[in-house]
Amino acid sequence: MELRHLQHFVAVAEDQHFTRAAERLMVSQSGLSASIRALERELRAPLFVRTTRRVTLTEAGRALLAEAERILAQVRAAHEAVAAVQGVVRGTLAVGTEQCIAGVNVAGMLAAFRRRHPDVEIRLRQSASGVLAEEVTAGRLDLAFAYRTQADSDQLRSVPLAGESMYVLCHPDHRLAGAAAALTPADVAGEVFVDFHPDWGPRRATDAAFAVAGARRTVSLEVNDVHSLLDLVDENLGIAVVPRHFRHKRQALTALPLKGAGEVTYETVALLPPPQSTSPAARALMALLEAGGA
Repeated sequence: MELRHLQHFVAVAEDQHFTRAAERLMVSQSGLSASIRALERELRAPLFVRTTRRVTLTEAGRALLAEAERILAQVRAAHEAVAAVQGVVRGTLAVGTEQCIAGVNVAGMLAAFRRRHPDVEIRLRQSASGVLAEEVTAGRLDLAFAYRTQADSDQLRSVPLAGESMYVLCHPDHRLAGAAAALTPADVAGEVFVDFHPDWGPRRATDAAFAVAGARRTVSLEVNDVHSLLDLVDENLGIAVVPRHFRHKRQALTALPLKGAGEVTYETVALLPPPQSTSPAARALMALLEAGGA
């Protein structure tokens, strides 16, 4: 099995189209098709279902994709490790992050990294914490800044970044705005809630806090970005429970601490593969972060 066959297979799987994949790889479409056919003959299984408009993975193709991405990531890591021994950090740094993560200024950190390592191509993906953990485990991301979603394993480790308490955000005219003390989950359980998709860190932290308190709540307004959440609360359409640093993003809103759910309920981490699988670029970024480089 040749590496170029795997590279061609992954490109077609990503683009779901032979012509687009061939253009991106700068190879002929006939050559790309021949490469895929050679791989299918070797594996004795069809990898794609082909139509006139697009191609989709077969069950065998889906099984191969995860392994192919892992193999190609290991090959890249080997090249980068040799370069690092020679004193040069180069290659690609694939970073994932949730929106408005606590404990790190992602844009500032990447800018500082680029100044120090201009030969490294930076790629950034924004997604939910559960997805980011899967991407790091699969080798598609070098590291990710996310909410702690699971215990460390032999494929994934976490480096703590920050821990925050949770706050209730509401409109100044909302009945809760006049509360003289911190609120409990039971105090707000019957309210209309604005919140993120269930895979997002703040949503997971809030769900966990209410579960511990034995309080039920209903999320009526579900969004996938911070500004939409703040806009809905600002229009007094519902309340939100968010990490402490969110309260500074919309000064006109009332922020009240949520108690009864533990002193710290929102913990953000850097997710990385095991040390032996961590790329030189990812190690360089973590060193910059630990040194306060942004």
